[in-house]
Amino acid sequence: MNRQRISAIAHQYHSIAAPLDSDSADLLLRWGLPVGDERVLDLGCGRGAWLELALDGRPELQVVGVDLDPAAFENVPEVLTGKNVELRVGDAAEYSSEEPFHLVLCMGATHAFGGLLPTLEAARRHLAPGGSVLVGDGYWEREPGPAALEIFGDGSGADPFTDLAGTVDRVVQAGWTPVFAHTSTTAELDEYEWSWTGTLSEWALDHPDDPDSAAALEAARVHREEWLRDYRRTFGFVSLVLRRTDGGA
Repeated sequence: MNRQRISAIAHQYHSIAAPLDSDSADLLLRWGLPVGDERVLDLGCGRGAWLELALDGRPELQVVGVDLDPAAFENVPEVLTGKNVELRVGDAAEYSSEEPFHLVLCMGATHAFGGLLPTLEAARRHLAPGGSVLVGDGYWEREPGPAALEIFGDGSGADPFTDLAGTVDRVVQAGWTPVFAHTSTTAELDEYEWSWTGTLSEWALDHPDDPDSAAALEAARVHREEWLRDYRRTFGFVSLVLRRTDGGA
């Protein structure tokens, strides 16, 4: 069972593919979104949940979403079918546009670029002067054990994260200034994990004849045990609204 299908099923009832509730997402967008007919880009947009939120009450926005999975754009809400919306299937790391964007998002998809700092470098190439980036990534709330490092690592043995202060230091040293942020609460993280594993499990139980049913149930079981035993209250998630320190793009 491929990763895209697992993710699509697991996020069926948690459209934001990150540990954030709707109030937190709304607050982040209020900080990051410009006012008027500006352009918004979501790199690794999934089913376009962030773009849908951005367009709520702001129909003048021009929005573009890029995702590698063509199935992500099946049955999108009506608001994402308008003439001011472009949904493009492709590698977010290879996307290019002649016009810059006033807000660039990459929420929970930094793996597509090789980590937080490469994601910010990619976002910078799309950013209009004075624009903002909204990026979400993991950090360690406490010292991780070997199992947590293996789960979130890339196989090289390198630690993919640091603590929250160290994460902000890296961003600042790379030329960015945080203008707002949200650290996901334990409740948000727990709700996300229960939703992810529960939705995938329920789908498997409801579709016993599907060729992927057994694999989905096993994927949910493994994920649930890793979360509960190896990284709950160790892995954290921070969403940062950033601007270039030098004001440029």
